[in-house]
Amino acid sequence: MGFDSSASGLQGLHLTADLQRCSIGTEALRDANQLASMCREAVKACGLQPVAELFHTFSPAGSGVTGVILLAESHLAAHTWPELHAVTLDVYVCNFGADNSAKAHQLIETLIGNFRPAQVQRHQLLRGALPPSL
Repeated sequence: MGFDSSASGLQGLHLTADLQRCSIGTEALRDANQLASMCREAVKACGLQPVAELFHTFSPAGSGVTGVILLAESHLAAHTWPELHAVTLDVYVCNFGADNSAKAHQLIETLIGNFRPAQVQRHQLLRGALPPSL
């Protein structure tokens, strides 16, 4: 699923996944600390470099969580809807200095596996095409 960014002139890979009927315990969908820990571990396991993060639990407490980890390579965002047992994931990596596509795929697949959804809708977008050299 990766691509050679030097050959294609593409400088980024944007992956999204919409997860339905997640069978993970609802606490992971309701608690910012649990979601942050899960995301941090996945980022580390994939060899990406976190530089900052912010996770927020909505009110009333347990209504859902939104969070982002800024990566040296770009970002990971996760949003939960515990009442629907749903999660959306967004992974974007830049490929300017190195092709991080495999790491992006590993990250999103790791998180999908953690949430154990019954249904997944995935999308992939190649971004940042450079104009051809003259």
